[in-house]
Amino acid sequence: MSPSLKGAGTPEEAWSDAVDEVPARDPAAVRPPGRVVVVAPHPDDEVLGVGGTLAVWAAEGTEVAVVAVTDGEGSHPDSPTLTPAALADRRAEERRVALAALGVEAAVDRLRLPDGAVAADDVADGVVAILRPGDTVIAPVTGDGHPDHDATAAGAGTAAARAGVACWRYPVWLWHWARPGDVSFDGARRLRLPGTAVRAKAAAIDHFTTQVAPLSDDPRDAAVLTEPVLARFRRDTEIVWGPR
Repeated sequence: MSPSLKGAGTPEEAWSDAVDEVPARDPAAVRPPGRVVVVAPHPDDEVLGVGGTLAVWAAEGTEVAVVAVTDGEGSHPDSPTLTPAALADRRAEERRVALAALGVEAAVDRLRLPDGAVAADDVADGVVAILRPGDTVIAPVTGDGHPDHDATAAGAGTAAARAGVACWRYPVWLWHWARPGDVSFDGARRLRLPGTAVRAKAAAIDHFTTQVAPLSDDPRDAAVLTEPVLARFRRDTEIVWGPR
């Protein structure tokens, strides 16, 4: 059974002590030498998970590519306001302006896998097709808790292994359902974001209007990313697992 992603989840303040104990580094000091390929199950996951770090790396000259696993068309399945196709178009545009707010000029490869029914093998095939020697893959952490995220984590890891490149991990929904005692931070790093990156990430998140605000007054159009959820992504640090 998948963890529950409903409700307010674990409060941000519950994570404070555990996060502070993770070894801290400057994002620029751990910047991969080659291209970074961020694998995102849905539009916004790359920004929520590592948006501040991407902003720092892009400013240092890192080339960034994004693999969009789904188009996020399933976030409001019963919406009376937007069809799934219209929602996918909106979310693609939101991603474009959000990445621009981070200062990230990224090529986006859309795999167009079905939102809510992602298969790990399809992710692996899609990701490995764009990888090249020297890349670093950044994908959701294993056990993030959302089925699409978990399939993406498995598929991206397989692709990185096939291509012989490094694979780093970022959490999104883990912060919601887990408690500090459930999570091993072995191999994790706490990347300290400069104020410019914190502000850029906040601006980028705000561009995902289909997720942070209601589509209409109808309850079926409610915001997906509520304030308790967003509080976990307003930190001045980001956690990644990867090579030391």
